[in-house]
Amino acid sequence: MKNLFLRSVVLAGFLAGGVRAAENSTTLESKFAPFGKLILSPFVAAPFPHPDRAAGRTRNGQFYSATLHYSDQTVAMFVPKNFRATDKVDFVVHFHGWNNTVAGTLEQFNLVQQFCDSGKNAIFIVPEGPHNAPDSFGGKLEDTNGFRAFMTEAMAKLHAGGVLKKAKVEIGNVILSGHSGGYHVLAGIVDRGGLPIKEVWLFDALYGNTENFVGWQKHENGRLMNIYTDHGGTKPETEKLMASYQTNGVNFVALEETNRVSADLAKSKIVFIHTDLTHNEVIFRRGEFAQFLKTSCLKDK
Repeated sequence: MKNLFLRSVVLAGFLAGGVRAAENSTTLESKFAPFGKLILSPFVAAPFPHPDRAAGRTRNGQFYSATLHYSDQTVAMFVPKNFRATDKVDFVVHFHGWNNTVAGTLEQFNLVQQFCDSGKNAIFIVPEGPHNAPDSFGGKLEDTNGFRAFMTEAMAKLHAGGVLKKAKVEIGNVILSGHSGGYHVLAGIVDRGGLPIKEVWLFDALYGNTENFVGWQKHENGRLMNIYTDHGGTKPETEKLMASYQTNGVNFVALEETNRVSADLAKSKIVFIHTDLTHNEVIFRRGEFAQFLKTSCLKDK
């Protein structure tokens, strides 16, 4: 119970001040136009609405209604300039943490800019999770085959929007990324989402569901990247996992973020990175998201 309480306090404390960016699609599309094409569209297969939040949710005496916090179906799809549409299209799908939104996370953490800086030939997707709410639940994307339905709809919309012009295009490599409370939906997807996942990136996000990530990595031989802070609440679970790997003879690399080099990230399947950054800085302050991209399985443009 103590750990659960600490997790709740940490998440709420760090993210309660998250950006309340305007959800005006025209403004966002214009803002990111210099980098490529941002498409904002409602998805049927978006995380919400979901039956488990149809009546809203009460947390610590605060009520979060379904109308205000669990009904936004917005999904952002970003296609970088000079993107090459081939027979297989790679994707990076990112999930925001507590008390944030699609617009907030894109602007607060410079994700579009970092995505472009990586030079990778892939499409970046950010679905709306719980809208400005302290909640890690991933809605329909935690349902069995929910992620497959989501990606199938994404492909259809990209075809309809003229991004994918060939009649037959397949989903290629898929990378999942999550900051903070975004861990929970990632764990559901790797367990029962219905699609193979190539890499999983946890940005100060290993609060629990660790067995899902361990099982996925072992079964898929996937690349697991976990960067953690001293005070974000993820350090105990991360150290526990490293100790378990060491006991069981599983190879992994443990690095200090200020000393590591890109080669360390590229050559290892399981990487733990300790950083002196804060919980919210961990995904953007030193361009960590871009570094993860540059050393990933994705092809260059």
